[in-house]
Amino acid sequence: MTTIASHISQRLADEIISGALPPGTKLEEPALAERFEVSRTPVREALRLLDARGLIELVPRRGGVVVNTSPEQLSDMLEALCELESLCCRIATQRMSAMQRRQLELLHEEAIAAAEKHDADAYLELNHRFHQLICQGTQNATLVAAVESLRDRLAPFRAAQSGVERRFETSHREHLKIVEAVLGGQPEQAYLAMRSHTTRLTIHVMELIQAQRANALAKVD
Repeated sequence: MTTIASHISQRLADEIISGALPPGTKLEEPALAERFEVSRTPVREALRLLDARGLIELVPRRGGVVVNTSPEQLSDMLEALCELESLCCRIATQRMSAMQRRQLELLHEEAIAAAEKHDADAYLELNHRFHQLICQGTQNATLVAAVESLRDRLAPFRAAQSGVERRFETSHREHLKIVEAVLGGQPEQAYLAMRSHTTRLTIHVMELIQAQRANALAKVD
């Protein structure tokens, strides 16, 4: 996917999630191409990504229609991701290779440096790699695929709450507990540490998304 298409996709995702583009809104290629001052090709790519993430339903040769992702559906997906990542952490504690354990340490150290520099983009990238490495440490391709699918589906919603994962200090304390449990060979402690971490993020995502939608509705009224 091109950078332009990715940018358009995120802009539209933000508007869908906030309620600025409510369910049933038609997203037509010609109008979007004019709005973003681009050809239809990146618009078409952006719409395909939104469709893959369940935010719209594609209409052949026309564009897409915004679907209704209810708070209940969002909560279900976040809960599933929370439990799956916690399970991955428990299993990875028992199966991670020595190299993967060292990589986890290094990622954690790099994240400390990024946090000290207040480099949000670098920290969020390291955060993604941190969670990805733990999932890969399960040595279970089915689990990895399930987590990656859910994370991709939830990516627009998590991106919309930019202030949450930028709380470096809290996030880093939680990561430290995870690292200590994994390296210490304590699967149950690792599970609980990851579950506490992902549960906090889940609660914040839900609170912020609901607040955004309430603000959007208030503006309409």
